Formats: sequence, C-alpha cells, structure tokens
Amino acid sequence: MTQAKQKKINELEAAAAPVERRKDRARAWFEALRDDMVAALEAVEDAAEGSPLYKDEAAGRFTSTAWQHTEPDGADGGGGVMALMSGRVFEKVGCHTSTVHGTFPKEFASQIPGDADKDPRFWASGISFIAHPKNPNAPTAHMNTRMVITSKGWFGGGADLTPVLTRRRTQEDKDSKDFHAAMRAACEGQKSADYQHFKTWCDEYFYLPHRAEMRGIGGIFYDYLNTGDWEADFTFTQSVGRAFVGIYPEIVRRNMMTPWTDADREEQLIRRGRYVEFNLLYDRGTIFGLKTGGNVEAILSSMPPLVMWP
Repeated sequence: MTQAKQKKINELEAAAAPVERRKDRARAWFEALRDDMVAALEAVEDAAEGSPLYKDEAAGRFTSTAWQHTEPDGADGGGGVMALMSGRVFEKVGCHTSTVHGTFPKEFASQIPGDADKDPRFWASGISFIAHPKNPNAPTAHMNTRMVITSKGWFGGGADLTPVLTRRRTQEDKDSKDFHAAMRAACEGQKSADYQHFKTWCDEYFYLPHRAEMRGIGGIFYDYLNTGDWEADFTFTQSVGRAFVGIYPEIVRRNMMTPWTDADREEQLIRRGRYVEFNLLYDRGTIFGLKTGGNVEAILSSMPPLVMWP
C-alpha cells in the first residue's frame, strides 16, 4: 500500500471515529432510558396492591425479547429489545429499543433527507414507548426519540398524551396542564429547542383529518433536528426522555384508584379505535419501521389489546 493510500485511510478512520462514538452514546442513552421507564412502571404496578379496583391481581412485570434484523441480502442489520407488560394497572404497555442499519428500499429512499436515492445506507437507534392503562381515567401516552444517520444525521421524536374520556380531554384538566408543563420544562434552557414550535408541530401531526379531530391533548413533536451542534441536539433529546419518565408514571398513579363505569370503559375502547386509525394511516414511525424491514411485532405493539368501533 502506498503512503498516499494509507494516509487517506487514516483520514477516513479519523473522520469516522467521532460519528461512531456518537452512535454508541445515543444507543446507550436510549437503552438506559428504557430501563428507567420499565422500573418506574413496575413500581406503579406495585402501588396498586390491595386495591379492590384491580381484584387482587398480581403486579405486572415486563418481559423482554431480543430480536435481530437481517437485510434482504442476508447481511446483519442490527436489532433490538422488545419489552412488553400486561398487568393490573396497564392493560398493555411497551417500551422498546432498537439499533438497526442497512439500506433503504428504492421506493422509500426518495422520502428520506440526504441523498438516500444515491446512497441508500442508513443507521438508526431509538426508543419507542406506548401505554394503554386499564383504568379509563388514566390517559394513554406515547413517547419516542431517535437518532438517524444517512448522508445526513438528525434527531427526532417527542411525547404526547391521549385522555380517553371526553370529560378529561380538555386543556384545563390537571393532567393536561402538568403534561404540557413537563414538556415545556424539557425545552427550557435547551439551545436546540423551540417549545412553541414543537408544541404546534405536535398538534398538527397528531391530527386525524378523516375524523377532523385531535388524537389527544398534544405535547411536543420534532423531526430532522440538526442545528449543527450535535451535543446540544442530543442533550435536548435526553431532556425529553427524562421529562416523560418524570411525569407520566405520576399521572397514572393519581388516576389509577379512581372508579370507572361500564360507560367509561366503552368510551375508552372507542377512543382506542381512533388511536389505531392514526397509527396505521399516518404515523411516521410505523411507516419507517415497516419500510425498513423492522420487527413487525414491535412496530405494531402500539396497538391496544381491546378496541371498539361503534
């Protein structure tokens, strides 16, 4: 090998090293956040001990299942861990992490930032969370954050709250106020965050045009975040995760002992139907996962276990 070629290789390796370190840091954070959320929600399950509302059911525990992604040509494509729980408080809750890599399908590449149609390679790592409590007074919630690299790199994600009872689906409800306050706090002091922009983006994104209604009461949503300051973007993404772990288990705790009626349960199941409609028709994460050959069970685990269409 000539000195010129060796020098070029050394330069390429030096340029790649910071990117690899960033990948490792992002993956480690998403997995640590998963562990924190799993512990927090298992503690909520424990807190329902002795309540007549849950008929002496045992506290739920998460079951973790590792999976591997294989590219169409048989090459290794990374993988992830799917963590699911069906307990006495949570009828179904999933908290999944994945780190995958490969190439975009040709028909999907043109929709991705960067030159994916010319260089279809990608790397993506993230966490995805969805909870469907049994008690209709406790709202459904969703959170995901991710880091994606093509010829460009960016962060995306957010968190939103979906009360399932009409009387609780107001911006004046304490749950709504406290959730918005937590998301606002996640943005405050962050160089990469614009709370009002991300809040509006969430309202526009989590909207069902065929129903002419919001999915829930909002939160924050952001995508393609690359301000040129990777550390700031990563710090903000971490802040979103911490804020969600801090507020959502608390919201469930304050509602899980409130009695409910058969009419409340029916309303909950109908509202869950709206959730299914959004996830199958409009959700970017669902589309991205299916188009890139992700784990179908993990992608569709956001579906509620019971649902009703009137």
